[in-house]
Amino acid sequence: MRALITGVAGFIGSFTARRLIDRGDEVVGVDNLNDYYDVRLKRARLARLHGSAGFAFDKVDVADAKAILEVFRTHRPDRVVHLAAQAGVRHSLVDPHAYVEANLRGFASLLEAVREAGTGHLVYASTSSVYGANTNAPFSEHDGAGHPLSLYAATKRSNELMAHAYSHLFGIPTTGLRYFTVYGPWGRPDQALFTFTRRILAGEPIDVYNNGEHRRDFTYIDDAVEGTVRALDRVASPDPDWDGAKPDPAVSAAPFRLYNIGGNNPVELLRCIDLIERFLGRSATKRMLPMQPGDVPETWADTSDLVGDLGFQPKTSLETGVERFVAWYRDYYKPCETPGTVGPSD
Repeated sequence: MRALITGVAGFIGSFTARRLIDRGDEVVGVDNLNDYYDVRLKRARLARLHGSAGFAFDKVDVADAKAILEVFRTHRPDRVVHLAAQAGVRHSLVDPHAYVEANLRGFASLLEAVREAGTGHLVYASTSSVYGANTNAPFSEHDGAGHPLSLYAATKRSNELMAHAYSHLFGIPTTGLRYFTVYGPWGRPDQALFTFTRRILAGEPIDVYNNGEHRRDFTYIDDAVEGTVRALDRVASPDPDWDGAKPDPAVSAAPFRLYNIGGNNPVELLRCIDLIERFLGRSATKRMLPMQPGDVPETWADTSDLVGDLGFQPKTSLETGVERFVAWYRDYYKPCETPGTVGPSD
């Protein structure tokens, strides 16, 4: 199989590429290498892929419709894993136009390229944030997601609706993956685990929102990738029992599907901080703050369909995952342990 992965220099993208290459697939990766966070980290992820048999890379922005179409025409991928996006709930309050450009315009460009190329299956990243104001936990794909609380969440929910339209109009199989707080080695510097580790090592206070009462369904990177690859291999198909009088948002009469990718095990944020402190051997100075706009107090994935359809349940414990992350962090940022100062990408 030849797979095209957008956002291949990103966290989930680079791990997914590695997994597909290791099992013998060809991977064409694209990424615009923007400076939302340290580009050196992105290049270091790419360096782990370069030189692998069956890997090719093009520096392309998915919002550039002509450029992405040319990638499809050149490489003719069998499947697509679309992970390129402007991420982050909080940043969407600061730079909303970046989300419109990358997440809406970029996704439209990709859908058109998939349509023209006749690609066999499109798997794309959504987010647990789409559940928004929904408090019916655990969150199920079969419940509504019509009340997003941030522009970021709204753009990702829009991606799901756009994908469904293309599945209906053109018969394109599409599968959306609602990721729940993916973490682990090589993660994004804007994520809480990364920020907490950096600040604790620097002797700086950490900001703990909602007075530490957040609960998150943390998903270790290996588990997220396993779910992604299994979804890629199971091509979405129409549900013959779908009823327009009682529409189920997770499936369709078109070849369309949504899955939660999470651990079905929400954990208090303070527990995560405790583990970081233990593995660093240092205590954190906590600055308790109220909840930020656009945030939600809890995420919790209903993984019934993930288990039933894909035969997979994430199993990596938070303790194991945090220990692995801290070990990677201390190795990558040695000796001063400050991001952007010393690391293998310098």
